[in-house]
Amino acid sequence: MRGKKPKVENNKNELIRIDSLLDTSDEIDINSDNFNKIMFIYSVGIKELQTKIEIMKDEFKIFYDYDLIDHVQTRIKSIDSIKKKMQDRGLKFTYKEMIQYINDIAGVRIICPMQKDIFSIRNLIEQLPGIRISKEKDYVTNPKKSGYSSYHLVLEVPIVLSQKKLYVKVEVQIRTMAMDFWASLEHRIKYKSTKQLTKAESKDLVNYAKMVRKLDNKMMLIHGGN
Repeated sequence: MRGKKPKVENNKNELIRIDSLLDTSDEIDINSDNFNKIMFIYSVGIKELQTKIEIMKDEFKIFYDYDLIDHVQTRIKSIDSIKKKMQDRGLKFTYKEMIQYINDIAGVRIICPMQKDIFSIRNLIEQLPGIRISKEKDYVTNPKKSGYSSYHLVLEVPIVLSQKKLYVKVEVQIRTMAMDFWASLEHRIKYKSTKQLTKAESKDLVNYAKMVRKLDNKMMLIHGGN
């Protein structure tokens, strides 16, 4: 039995947002077609951006013999994490508010060797055709009080489906290998452990972040001298 043929629409070349594609005023239902469609669209956004970044990585290795990017990680935020974030912000549990206010449903993390590479990658991303930067936060120049250091971008990534062209929000984090080591362990200690951190232990984490920052700077000086 053949499936229903999709209706071809006249505005297939018009770039639109996800919330104009679906009826998003309803409450989120993880078992609904709407939820599956929206998560699929976010996953396509990740694939589109990941492909461009992997090409960038290979280009610098092959053309310039330089490892600008060490590796790339991707993830779709779990519905439990989305729900908690929406509750913490006092948002209604609807598709509309999720799409509008939760910017990190689709996430890409770029790990690079040197701190200076972070800003090179940021500038290269800005030059990617069709990509739009809607928000950015520089936690490299100005780390958080916790010691966390990374460069954050919220991008609008154009994707092409059979009947639509859409902009999809994807959060990008760019950090060095040393920053990623600290951030991964800090997250595991703070959020994956049942133990409550003492003030002294929290202070130690901040001091360790400063040590990681010094290490990054020293490695960059050594690398620059070679």
